Order: sequence, then structure tokens, then C-alpha cells
Amino acid sequence: MMEPLVDRPGPQIGRSSLGERMASCCSYRTLQAWLPILTWLPKYRLSWLQMDLIAGLTVGLTTVPQALAYAEVAGLPVQYGLYSAFMGGFIYTFLGTSKDVTLGPTAIMSLLCASYVGGDPVRAVLLSLICGTIQTAMALLRLGFLLDFISFPVIKGFTCAAAVTIGFGQVKNVLGLKDIPHEFFLQVYYTFYRIPETRIGDVVLGLLCLGLLVTLQWMKSTLEPPSEQEALLTRAAHSLVWGIATVRNALVVVAATFLAFSWNAFGSPVFTITGKTSQGLPPFRAPPLSETTPNGTSISFGEIIEDFGGGLAVIPFMGVLESIAIAKAFASQNDYRINANQELFAIGLTNIMGSFVSAYPVTGSFGRTAVNSQTGVCTPAGGIVTGVVVLLSLAFLMPAFYYIPKASLAAVIICAVAPLVDYRVVMQFWRIRKLDLVPFLITFLLSFWEVQYGIVGGVVVSGLMLLYNVARPSIKVCDHGVLVMELDSGLSFPSTEYLNTVLYTQALQASPPRSVVLDCHHVNTVDYTVVNELRDLLRQFKLRGVGLIFSGLQVLTDWVCSGLQVLTDWVCSGLQVLTDWVCSGLQVLTDWVCSGLQVLTDWVCSGLQVLTDWVCSGLQVLTDWVCSGLQVLTDWVCSGLQVLTDWVCSGLQVLTDWVCSGLQVLTDWVCSGLQVLTDWVCSDLQVLTDWVCSGLQVLTDWVCSDLQVLTDWVCSGLQVLTDWVCSGLQVLTDWVCSGLQVLTDWVCSDLQVLTDWVCSDLQVLTDWVCSDLQVLTDWVCSGLQVLTDWVCSDLQVLTDWVCSGLQVLTDWVCSGLQVLTDWVCSGLQVLTDWVCSGLQVLTDWVCSGLQVLTDWVCSDLQVLTDWVCSGLQVLTDWVCSGLQVLTDWVCSDLQVLTDWVCSGLQVLTDWVCSDLQVLTDWVCSGLQVLTDWVCSDLQVLTDWVCSDLQVLTDWVCSGLQVLTDWVCSGLQVLTDWVCSGLQVLTDWVCSGLQVLTDWVCSDLQVHEFTNTDEV
Repeated sequence: MMEPLVDRPGPQIGRSSLGERMASCCSYRTLQAWLPILTWLPKYRLSWLQMDLIAGLTVGLTTVPQALAYAEVAGLPVQYGLYSAFMGGFIYTFLGTSKDVTLGPTAIMSLLCASYVGGDPVRAVLLSLICGTIQTAMALLRLGFLLDFISFPVIKGFTCAAAVTIGFGQVKNVLGLKDIPHEFFLQVYYTFYRIPETRIGDVVLGLLCLGLLVTLQWMKSTLEPPSEQEALLTRAAHSLVWGIATVRNALVVVAATFLAFSWNAFGSPVFTITGKTSQGLPPFRAPPLSETTPNGTSISFGEIIEDFGGGLAVIPFMGVLESIAIAKAFASQNDYRINANQELFAIGLTNIMGSFVSAYPVTGSFGRTAVNSQTGVCTPAGGIVTGVVVLLSLAFLMPAFYYIPKASLAAVIICAVAPLVDYRVVMQFWRIRKLDLVPFLITFLLSFWEVQYGIVGGVVVSGLMLLYNVARPSIKVCDHGVLVMELDSGLSFPSTEYLNTVLYTQALQASPPRSVVLDCHHVNTVDYTVVNELRDLLRQFKLRGVGLIFSGLQVLTDWVCSGLQVLTDWVCSGLQVLTDWVCSGLQVLTDWVCSGLQVLTDWVCSGLQVLTDWVCSGLQVLTDWVCSGLQVLTDWVCSGLQVLTDWVCSGLQVLTDWVCSGLQVLTDWVCSGLQVLTDWVCSDLQVLTDWVCSGLQVLTDWVCSDLQVLTDWVCSGLQVLTDWVCSGLQVLTDWVCSGLQVLTDWVCSDLQVLTDWVCSDLQVLTDWVCSDLQVLTDWVCSGLQVLTDWVCSDLQVLTDWVCSGLQVLTDWVCSGLQVLTDWVCSGLQVLTDWVCSGLQVLTDWVCSGLQVLTDWVCSDLQVLTDWVCSGLQVLTDWVCSGLQVLTDWVCSDLQVLTDWVCSGLQVLTDWVCSDLQVLTDWVCSGLQVLTDWVCSDLQVLTDWVCSDLQVLTDWVCSGLQVLTDWVCSGLQVLTDWVCSGLQVLTDWVCSGLQVLTDWVCSDLQVHEFTNTDEV
């Protein structure tokens, strides 16, 4: 940790010559007091550098969102918050005496600026210059003691009221309301009045940001420091949680900005955003001393000063008071000392230099100082890192600030000012001294009207309470025969009337009048008014014949007069010598500072140039490495996708061939089965026909005489035969239908299994591709996330489409086979019924014919038998030909269906392969384009960063040169002014001391009291 900083040398106790005092003023210790960096820089260690870098980066990430938010509080464009946030880090590194304090925009200072500048950036910058000048003058004149007249109750009343005002002022941004007045009471009224106009998006985002900030803050406050005995992972997790909670403001603002950008990109602007901001670094130029309004009216410097009014006293005092209070608190906590006047000088110079880069007044920030201390900062050099972070944000991130939602900034502000409302201090005032509540409440209540009225009212009330104690000193009265009155403090003109009243009441108005002894051991000051009043009291006591005795007063003699004369001569000669020495010393110091600034300017410029060249070369090497890596990655992804495409295509081709061969085998099996069935039916019918014909022939040759018996037997036999044929055909039909149904179910189940297998494989393939693309995406950059999501969604859509197509195809094939099975079964059923009915008709007709033939013609039986045989033969041939036609038709339809399914699968396979090939080519070309685009963008970014760094280097060098010239000229003017002023002051002091010496000596001669009883 940094060692205690050296304080400015104070007055030496004891006697020393004027030359020794002059030598001490020109010593290196005095230079260290004016430039505290010389105290710790020679002892700087590498371990300090690491801690300062971490602390500076952490504070920088906290500063950027807070600066943007505090600019909103000041009523200025958000970039002015960043303009005000970086100069303090650089100046305070050289001039600050506290290692923890960070200078920048704060909530209190932003609220005060809003009260006086009215959202005008020109006036805000000019106010920074004037405040810095006042603060610097106070530091040079050692007027820091004036801050002691602002009491703690006044400060707490103002901070509590300011926190309430700032916090409620951000409610309108959380609710998404616009055109709300700035006056507090009107703001409260119109905020509640216009609640129905609330924007839901802003409310939801604001509450989410508030909840996240409060949660992270609670996590940080309740997080216990890890012990050395805990595991490394535990300590790493602790550090991670602590880091996230520390930079919670930056995380919330970045997340909200990304969310707002996403909604705006999709055409749904649901959040109120910051809007357009100025890009790039602010120009280094002198602040304007006048202003021209939009209508062409010119406002002079004097008119602007009149408009500022009391703000020229309130803002510098509050800025210094806040910063010094913070510095003292952390100096006591971390065991080192600060120099209040040096802190005042650092703040003043920061505000002066900040006005050259368009900054508004700044002071020390309690929240960022706490973060700086907790992160383990070792020296003020951490402010340089913070300033660099802010400058980089200005140079590269300003376009992104366009999308920052105002609700997120409002949440940051509310969480930042909430700890300022300290309700516990009221109870402390009540317990310790109840009168302290009076200035506290007056400041608190009046600050809601106007901030300056609250501060002035509180200071006035505190001053009146202080003056009351001076005007009414404590007088202890004892009665020892004579009245003995003991005074507790010095006598000054406000207390003379009170002392006269006490003496008249206790001594002169008593009966009889009494003598008084005034114990003046505690009296250390007496002014002319008191002496004049005591003269009158002595006269009154003499008139009443009593005495007024002063105990403990020193009697002045001629020695005092001679001593005053010697002192006057010594002071005059010393002042003359001091004036000459100061003038020569200032001239030497001016020349030394100018030459030192010139050397420092040249060193900084050369260092920045070397740094710029190093950064540019490093960025170029990084760009080439990233481009080569992206090219290798692109080639690897393309080759992997090509292998994947070939594997998918080959798998689909094998699957297609397997389905087609299976369908072909199934078709051949069905056709062969139908052919066997047809041949079996035809052979049975042929055997039946031959048997009937032979039977009829035997019947014709063997019995003609017993024809009636034969006819009856034939009729019964034909009936039995008809029934047997019908039952056989019915069994055959049922068997064919059940076989076809089983075949249909088997084909449908196989197709369903095939469909599910293809869908699962495609799903696995899709998930594998998406996971590989996800890994590739995470490895390359977050920008490929959109491409990955799109490819994955397309693959998912393709997988779902293929699966749905296969499902539809399976369902269609199954439904077609089912329809075909039902049609074949119905056809066979119709055929069976037709054959049975035909056989039944034929049997009945044969029986009737035989009966007629038996009754009518027996001689022509041979002709009839031949006709019956030929008819049965024709019937058999017709049935066989019909079954053959049916078999051929079913086989041809199954063949067509098989060919159609195979061709469809082949087309689907070719389409999927072609789409995968197109997708592979598209992804490869896209990756190649992305690689080229990233490389070109990195190259452009590298060139742009190098050019910007070069511009920044030139800007810093030119600014430092301008600053050096300005400081040298200012120091020269200041040197001449101080020398002439010191000469005039010396002459005036000498003449005044001479007149005072003569007056004192003469007055003491006239009023000398040589007898204590007379006094």
C-alpha cells in the first residue's frame, strides 16, 4: 500500500533566520508538497502497478454508466458526463494527496449544476472554469478554513434532500413520461397526474434493472471475505461474484442497451432511449466566455455571471466540502494524512482544465472512491487507468450509447443516491443535541424549494446559533461578600450588552450596590467596543461608591510600545526582503515550471507516439492471427460439412435402395401368391368341369331308364357341389383378404419404422450439426450466433419437413394399400357371390332342364350332356381368365406403386442431397464471406484505431503544448501580479503597522491603569 503522503511544511517552531526560512521554501520537500507525485513515484513498485491497473479498470467500468446517468441529472447531453469524467484522473495523479479519491461527476454536483445552467452546455463549461478559478484562488490564499462554518447538520440536510430530489426526478424516466417540469413540487404533482400515460416497456425494464442492482448490491454487502484456508475455486468464485457486483452498473446498462437495440432492430421500439450523441473525443479548446442564443442574441460574460448569482459561492464550496470530507474519511480508514489546501488546489485545477474539454464542475465521488479503496488501489495512478477507460469509451463506444434506455440510467441513479438518505442521523441529532435538528430540518425542507435556499438557510441558522453563543457567554456568579463573576471565554462586541445587563442587575441595582470582581483568566481577546463599554461601567461603579476589579488581566507598559516599534521595523524589513525573495523565487519557479512542462510535454508526446506505434503493430499482428485462424476454421468447417453432406447423401441412398428392394420383393411375393391362387382355382374348376362332364357322360350312357332317380340325385349333387364351391370360394376370399390385410399392416409398420428411423437419424444429425455449430460459434465470436441460430432453425425446419413428408408418404402408402386390400377383398367377395349365385342359378336351371328333359326328351340326352359340358367349360375358362386378369392388374398396380415409391424416395434423396450440398456450399461461402468481412473489418478497425490513436496522440501533444504555453504565460502574469501586489502590500503593511504602533502606544499611555484598585 502507498505510504502516507507528505504534508506541506508548516511554520517552524523556534527561532530561525530569514535566510533559513527562504532556503526551506526552495527545498525539495516544498516541491513535494506542491507535487505529491514526487513523494510516491520514486518508490513505485511493480506490485503496485498490478493493483492500480485492476482498481483503475474497475472504477472505470463503474464511472462510464454513472457519468452518463449524472449528465441526465444535470440536464445535459449524456456525452458531457464522460467529458467530465477523465480529466480528474490525470490531474489528481500529480496533485492529489489521497490514494483513494476519484474525481468526476457526482449526483449532488449534477443537481446543483442543473439548478444554475438550465441544461445549457456552454454555461456548464463556463461554470466549470469559474468554479475551478475560485477553488484554486482559495487554495493559494489558504482559505480552506471557511469550510468549517458549514456544519454537519447542514451538510446532511442538503444531501438527504438532494437524494430525494434526484431519486424522485428519475421516476419519470422509469415510467417513460416526458415533458415533466423540473421544479420538485410540480414534478411530484405531474408525475402522479400522468401515471395513466406510463409506458409498460420502460416500467418493466426499469423495475428489472432496479431489482438486479439491488440484488447485486445486497450480494456484495453480505459477501464475507474468503479465508486463506479455503479452496482456490471458492476464492475464485468469491472474486467473480465480487467483481460482477462491483461493475453492476456497467452490466445492467450494457444488458439494457442490447435489449433495446434488439427490439429496435425488429421494429418494436418499446423503450425510451437516449438518442443521438456526439461521437469522438471532445476538442481541446478554451471555454467560451460569451454565448449566442439560437435567435442571434449575444449574452456577455458579465450577464452570465449575474445569472449564476449565488451559484458561484454554493457550487465551489459544496464541491470542495464533499471531496475533502471523503478524502478525510478514507485517510482515517487507511491510516494516512491529506492536505486540505492541496486537495482544494487539485480540485480547482481539475475544473479549470476540464473546462478546456467541455466538462462541467466535478468533485470527489464517495461511491467510486469506496470501490477504488476496496479494490486495493495503492497510489493515485489508478486514476490514469480510469481516465483511459473513459477516453476509449468516448472514442469507440459513443454510437452504442444511442440505444441506452433512459429507464436503465434512472435505475443506476436511484440506486446510487439511495444510500445518501441517512434516516439514522436524525436519531443521533436527537440524542446528542436536539438544537442540531433545527438547521438540519430547515436545510432539508428549503432544498425542495431551491437548492441554494436550503444551503443558505441552513448556514444562516447555524451562524445565528453560533453568534448566540458568542453574544451570550456563560458567566458564573459566586457570592463571597463581594460578587465574583467568572467569564468562560473572550469578550467581544456582541457580548458587551449582555455583560452590562448582568452587572447592572446583580450589582448596581442591588440595595445596597455591591462591588464586583471579574475573573478574566479565560479571557484571551478583548476588542475596542468591550474596552469602551468597560470604561462606562467603571464610571458607573465609581458614582455608586463601589468597585469593579479585573482579575487575571496583564498590564501593558512602555515595554509593549518599544516592542511594537521594534516589531514594526523588523516586519517591514522582513516583508521587503521577503517581497524581493518571493519575486525572484517566483521568476525562477516560473522558468523552471515552463522548462519542466516543456520537457514533460515532449516526453509525453514521445511516449504516446511509441505507445501508438506499439499498439498499431500489436493490432496488426492480432488482425493477421485472427484472419489466419478464421481461414483455417472456415476450411475445417467446410470440409466437415462436405463430409457430413456426403455421409447423409450416401445414407439416404442406401435407405432408398433398401426401401425399393423391399417393396420389389413384396410386390413379387404378392404377385406370385396371386398367381398360385389363380392357378389353383383354375385347376380345381377344370377338375370339377372334367368330373361333371365325365359323370354326365357315364350318366347318359349308364342310366336313361331311371332318369327320374338320376335327375333327383344329380340335382342334389349339384346343390352340394354349389354349396361346396361357394364355401371354398368364401374361404379363399377370406384367406386372400386376411393375407392382404397382414401384408398391408406389415408394409405400413415397416414404413412407419423406416419413417421414425429416418426422422430420428435426421434429428440426431440436426442436433449434432447444431451442437458443432454452437461450439464453433462460441469459439469464433458472438457475431456468428445469429448465423448458427439461422442454420439450426433451417436444419430443424428441413428435418421436420422430411419427417412430415415421410409420414405423409407412409400414411398415403398405407391408405393406398388399405384401399387396394379392401377393393381386392370386395372384388373377390363380389366375384364369389356372383359365382355362387351363378352356380345356384345354373344348378336350379340344370335341375329344371333335366326334369323337363326327363319328362320330354330322353333321346336327345347326349346333345344336352355335351351342351352342359361345353357350358361348364366356358364358365370355367371365364372364371380363370377373370382371375388371371385380376391377378395381372393387382401385380401391375403394385409394381407401379413400388416404382412410384422408389422414384419418390429417389427424388427426395436427390433433393435432400442437393439441398444439403447447397446448404454446405452456402455455409462455406457465408463463412468465407464472414471470414473476409471480419478480416477486412479487423483491418479497418486496426487502421481506424491506429489513426485514432495517432489523432489522440497529436491531440494530447497539441493540448499539452497549448496548456504548457498557457500555464507559462499565466505563471508569468501571476508572478508579475504577485510581485507588484506584494510590494504594495509591504508598503501598506509597514505604514499601517507604524500608524498602529503609534496609536497603541498613545492609547495605552492615556488608558494605562497603574493601580489595580482603580481598575
